[in-house]
Amino acid sequence: MKKAVVLLSGGIDSAVTLYLARERGFRPTALVFDYGQRHSKEIIAAKRIAKKARARQKIVKFDFPLASSALLDQKKRLPANRSFSEIKKGVPSTYVPARNLIFLSIAASFAESQRAHAVFIGAHSEDYSGYPDCRRGFFDAFQKAVARGTKASSRIRIYAPLVDKNKKEIIKTGLRLGAPLRLTWSCYAGGKAPCHRCDSCLFRERAFRELGVNDPYYEKS
Repeated sequence: MKKAVVLLSGGIDSAVTLYLARERGFRPTALVFDYGQRHSKEIIAAKRIAKKARARQKIVKFDFPLASSALLDQKKRLPANRSFSEIKKGVPSTYVPARNLIFLSIAASFAESQRAHAVFIGAHSEDYSGYPDCRRGFFDAFQKAVARGTKASSRIRIYAPLVDKNKKEIIKTGLRLGAPLRLTWSCYAGGKAPCHRCDSCLFRERAFRELGVNDPYYEKS
């Protein structure tokens, strides 16, 4: 089977991307980043998802010592109870500067060393307005950089299969693929249970509501 590196955060988007890579005939290695985020819930979720998918997993630990973000700094307030029109305006405090640029660079290096010809990332359309490194133009540019910055024989392709989908469409895809959505974690706050207030929780809840499907996270035994 073809080998691929899949960025796995523990959320719905990356879990669905992992299963899409499998559907496309790749043998994926899940690359999980422990980068000093506010909590470890998503890392725990990522490990469980990779195990469920029977995917090899690689944990990469490092810090963003110079970056300022509410996802890194416990003293910064997370956006809460915002309307969807508000969420789509400007870059939120949860943005980690150049995060995907750094993640993809590490993933490309790992892929080349493992002779994998594909890197998958679960960025999507609802992040466009807030996160500049989630846009198709960014991935197209990064693809060119990878082609010039790695051996010609490596032929690494960057895949962002969800880039034109919204959360509702992503969940629908995940349900079709049998992705373990019940294991995913979306909440920025990282408490014992989802906060139902942060932007990520609100997008998740709206998507399941619009689909008319219960969120399987709450159906755990």
